Amino acid sequence: MARTKQTSATPAPGAGTVFALRAIGLVLVARWVFSMSQMGYVSSLRAMTSSPWACVNLVLLFLLIFLPGARARAERPLHPLPQWLRQALRLLAMLTFGFAVFSVGLFTWHAGWRRAMHALAESNGWLVAAPALYAVVIWICRPRALWRTNIAARRFAIGRYAISLDPTTRTAVVWAESRKLGQYDARELSVKWPQVVGGNGVAEDTVAVPAPSPLPLPARRRGWRGAFSSRPKMELLWDSPAAAGHNRTTIFRAPLSSEGDRSAARALDSTLRQV
Repeated sequence: MARTKQTSATPAPGAGTVFALRAIGLVLVARWVFSMSQMGYVSSLRAMTSSPWACVNLVLLFLLIFLPGARARAERPLHPLPQWLRQALRLLAMLTFGFAVFSVGLFTWHAGWRRAMHALAESNGWLVAAPALYAVVIWICRPRALWRTNIAARRFAIGRYAISLDPTTRTAVVWAESRKLGQYDARELSVKWPQVVGGNGVAEDTVAVPAPSPLPLPARRRGWRGAFSSRPKMELLWDSPAAAGHNRTTIFRAPLSSEGDRSAARALDSTLRQV
């Protein structure tokens, strides 16, 4: 019997992130080469040597194209980049994005909307496309958990923190982005819920209580105070009687900013109580 030849392979998780960042770098380099050809390579190189922002852009382009240390791995589906590279790309992209927006805004302020629209048309929309590409890099390199929540596999993601539970050894591994915080006995872990605000505006403690459904969150405050009030935060506590000096230690504190975070926190609390 003839064997079936495999024509396609499933890409590793995180390969799309690497491809997107490298594609953005190639687009920026192509635009730079095109601009240098119009201005003249010699004059462009002289201007670049005296501009610190050009050096920042060159470093950003080098990291985007080569991505040193980046590798798509199944155990880290949302973090194919090393932590230092992710932070460097985010910082450099924020600097270049701020400078691009400031430059375009200052030009529009002095030249007026008509000349700004004319310059936008002459650049084929690059005055808007360049800041947009920098913003995409910032968004891709944003702080996030190591994986998405998978209750069946006992993997939980709350904010930028990830928790993996092993029911066989009864251990839990906690990650902050791609950095391992530690490995703990799952029976010594507990979830501390945010305080519930009563009708009189006084906070009532609800420490280590079972999480009902829906999760008890602070009541919405009306007026300008509610708009600037902090988001409720849950805490993962480690209470080990065998570890001297580590009793009742907070491993991490994460805001419950989305329904996915609240669902993951409820599932984590329920799973820890069953260990």
